[in-house]
Amino acid sequence: MELNVQTRETGKRRRRVSEATVPEAWDGLLRPIREASKAANPVEATKDASEAERIFFALAQAVEQRDLHTASHCERLAFIAVAMGIISGLDRGELLILYRGGYMHDIGKVGIPDAILFKPGKLTPQEWDVMRTHTMRGVEICRHVKSLAPVLPIIRHHHERWDGSGYPDGLAGEAIPLLARLVQMGDIYDALTSPRPYKDAISPVKALRIIREETARGWRDPRIEELFLKLHKDVISKADQFLMGSDRSLDAVRAALSRLQLRA
Repeated sequence: MELNVQTRETGKRRRRVSEATVPEAWDGLLRPIREASKAANPVEATKDASEAERIFFALAQAVEQRDLHTASHCERLAFIAVAMGIISGLDRGELLILYRGGYMHDIGKVGIPDAILFKPGKLTPQEWDVMRTHTMRGVEICRHVKSLAPVLPIIRHHHERWDGSGYPDGLAGEAIPLLARLVQMGDIYDALTSPRPYKDAISPVKALRIIREETARGWRDPRIEELFLKLHKDVISKADQFLMGSDRSLDAVRAALSRLQLRA
């Protein structure tokens, strides 16, 4: 039985993740945001929504900082996703969604116990059921801010597989949102080439081989794989250069990519 090096899961088809929501200990933190989303004053609602976005970005980075192994993962993923979006001809609005998705795709892991998230070995079936809920937990966290609505499909579907064997909904092929497929490819590569509590980092060469193998197995979109491989040598492999700057906004990402002669 094949084991996905990135996620510690087997290639076995999984049942859909339960939609049941579990009250979180930190759920009260979201109450002011929910109330702000119902505000009658449009100006105040916009101000509150902007503040909520900043809170969620900070929360997403806090999730990343829980594990030293994932330091700068979100920044690298945002860079890679935007690069793939530019070469795909996406407009600025869609690039902004990819940028936000790179940062916020795993925000639901704030609700996953450390004993599971940082376990240095294979997860039990019960632990894996808990781990897989991070996609829907993330949607539940972010759905209260209207401006983040376009990011929700990335948060929910970045673990789907091209052949329908992923989670949480078992979507297949073109039914998986394009932006989620773009973020997924970058997420897989960065997870493979970075250390995790349960594995060492592997070389880019080995990571690209695994991506090819998973695509041949039917797990990944062949067109996204082709796009990723095309960009890897001259763009994606240089993502860490972007992290040397203090400005990591979408415009800074686009400027860095322009210097690499990647333009829409």
